[in-house]
Amino acid sequence: METLQHNFTQTIITIVNKYFPGYGDTILINSQLLQYINIKTKAANRGSKSRASFANHYAIYVLVEDYLQKEFHIKNGYEDYEGAQFTALLKRQRELPFGSKLQNHALNHRLNEEFKKYFSTSLYLPIIRDIKTNRYWINENLLKIEINHEKINIAQAVKDIIDTYIKARTQVFNDFINRCQEMISIGQQQPEEAIKFIKELINPYEDARVFEIVSYAILKEYYAGQKIYWGWSPDDLNVEYLALYKTGRTNSNDGGIDFVMKPLGRFFQVTETIDAGKYFLDIDKVQKYPVTFVVKTDRTIEDLRKIIEEQAKIRYTINAVVSRYMEAIEEVINIPKLILLFDQVLESQRGIQVIEQIVLQSRVEFNMEEEFVED
Repeated sequence: METLQHNFTQTIITIVNKYFPGYGDTILINSQLLQYINIKTKAANRGSKSRASFANHYAIYVLVEDYLQKEFHIKNGYEDYEGAQFTALLKRQRELPFGSKLQNHALNHRLNEEFKKYFSTSLYLPIIRDIKTNRYWINENLLKIEINHEKINIAQAVKDIIDTYIKARTQVFNDFINRCQEMISIGQQQPEEAIKFIKELINPYEDARVFEIVSYAILKEYYAGQKIYWGWSPDDLNVEYLALYKTGRTNSNDGGIDFVMKPLGRFFQVTETIDAGKYFLDIDKVQKYPVTFVVKTDRTIEDLRKIIEEQAKIRYTINAVVSRYMEAIEEVINIPKLILLFDQVLESQRGIQVIEQIVLQSRVEFNMEEEFVED
């Protein structure tokens, strides 16, 4: 396959050149594992639309690290190695930056499944697993490359590349958090700077996780200023402000619900796609309970609804079924609508609370509760 080019690609080539001078480009082209890592490190750069997920990186990392620690890169015998224990690998993953909440999915199947999507004709998968003993190996065939009739081992380069990628992501995150903290500090004196900062985060090219966090912070403060009256009889009413809750982590299997509102019971789903199939899947997950979609796009709400309805007609053909799905879309909130709601939050003098919420949710989302210490 043709090598994907992005800003971190040159970093990969530079690291490989450190071990094999002059052969960085050639080795990248000839290594399926490096090609895969190159695809997965696109998110190293600020503004990338890729989600900064580390599970598959770390599945490779801990197995390569185990391989290096036992010096199989400089001696033979890996084929007779008893394999790394799952508990030790998972423990090591969770010690790494951004890794404290990682589960076993990447080690058990997700890495191999995704690798197959990119390299469907490959004879090899990255992870070899013995289910009976729960032992794991990195596929050594993917670490050994033949260049000019000479076998080389790229294990150390692979570890260094992932280390460098994590440092880059850590720096991006720290810069983001520090900028948030700066906006909180100067927001009272220079509110226009804080407003500009938040609006810069609401754009179609922002990281998907950041967009979801910012959307939540804005909507939480917007609805917090609204109250409803409810009760079991007209003479006994309760007064309650609307409260928005984040139900899970971004990109998680949470049933298609990102936020839920109390006491109205509204469901919200954040998405960056206008593929109606994704909308219908989310609606089906909650048995066609009405869902509000927050969409990372500048397209008009009217256009979005029209596109969804047209795709629904193609998919289902029966008007009654199409109507049921369209009725389940309670509201569509696009980027212009989100900015409009943010302006109303600003009128209520709650802009700083939005930034504070962004900081709080970012630390939770990126597993940084204990891994970063503020300067």
